[in-house]
Amino acid sequence: MPAFAHILIAASYVVVGVFLGICFFQFTSYSFEIAVISALATVSVSGLVHVMAVSRERAKLLESRLLSMRNELRKAHQKSEVLEARMGVMEESLQREVSERRQTLVAEMRELEDLIQRLGKSFEAKMESAKRNPRLAGVSGKPGERSPEEALQAVQDALDSNRVDLHLQPIVSLPQRRVCFYEGFTRLRDENDQLIMPGEFLGAAKEAGLLGVIDNMLLFRCVQIVRRLSEKDRRIGVFCNVAISSLEDEAFFPQFLEFIKENRDLAGSLIFEISAKDFARRSPTTARHMARLSDLGFRFSLDKADGIDVNLPEMQAEQVKFLKVEGSKLLEQLVEGGPRPISAVTRSTAPQDVPAVFMRYGVDLIAEKVETEKEVVEILDFDIPYGQGYVFGEARPIKESLMEETAPPTDFMHRNAI
Repeated sequence: MPAFAHILIAASYVVVGVFLGICFFQFTSYSFEIAVISALATVSVSGLVHVMAVSRERAKLLESRLLSMRNELRKAHQKSEVLEARMGVMEESLQREVSERRQTLVAEMRELEDLIQRLGKSFEAKMESAKRNPRLAGVSGKPGERSPEEALQAVQDALDSNRVDLHLQPIVSLPQRRVCFYEGFTRLRDENDQLIMPGEFLGAAKEAGLLGVIDNMLLFRCVQIVRRLSEKDRRIGVFCNVAISSLEDEAFFPQFLEFIKENRDLAGSLIFEISAKDFARRSPTTARHMARLSDLGFRFSLDKADGIDVNLPEMQAEQVKFLKVEGSKLLEQLVEGGPRPISAVTRSTAPQDVPAVFMRYGVDLIAEKVETEKEVVEILDFDIPYGQGYVFGEARPIKESLMEETAPPTDFMHRNAI
């Protein structure tokens, strides 16, 4: 109730008291003093009753406010308990995650130590074997340790006996490290079941015109692997290495193209890979044959690139979708003032923006031969989309049963032999 209302009520009490006092004095036998006392008593009693009524009203209002405050306090206490419970759950989850990561790290360190020990033992065993039998030293992969005649004979024997293995190495997305592709490598074995490394057999095979046969065996197995992955609904592509001599050979390419046409449904999953140097000095015949493959929907990848200063419009026109550069070279060149790709971008490109320039032309960078976690951390700073190397997974041979299933038939090899 506003203060003005209280004043009016008090004034009415005074008026009533004065009226009663006058009535007592005029109409009764009481004296003037008694009339005044009765008037004052009336005003006092009325005022006291009014004060009591106002106090009771204020007490009710105060009690209502106290009750409201208690309810708010109770709700706040409940919220506090909920927050404490959530904090407890978060703390427990964090401790569990830290513990799991610590255990994973310890397990990985143990696996790494075990791998190092096994590699050491394997190296010592190979050294002892080489000392006992010098003829087997050629399996080390260093060119020149076999004579050209011996290397050629070993290659021919391996092809005739179907001692041609397919090794697959994963290519992962960064930073998730999810396997998105595999690269297929051809490995030949001699009569002692020892590997003949590429550095030893490629020269001899090229001189003898056998690279086309090797490429065909690799292609056939890659196609079968891609079909196997497709059956399992795994959207993983396979990089298949093709020698530039195979693309230049007018006699070999028609059979190669015929087989590709039979499997053109795999265009989205099969990527042909040639070296960046071979691409840069490709002949008109090679360019024409690459165009035939790209017309069928197949894509290309360039590996062993010396750097990122490549011609992106040219790569885009030739359907080159991937460029592989060694991780160490990438880190050396992705600096301020470093080399940059040829493109329509005229402004100065920051190191972090280089992968985006490649993507503008539909080309993804792959950091290959990444060997250490330190390199991985540095590469992640530049948003390189893919990585390949020992740290992500080494090249491993496919299972022996799968090797037999994916072996090319004899007539396939004969029709493509040069």
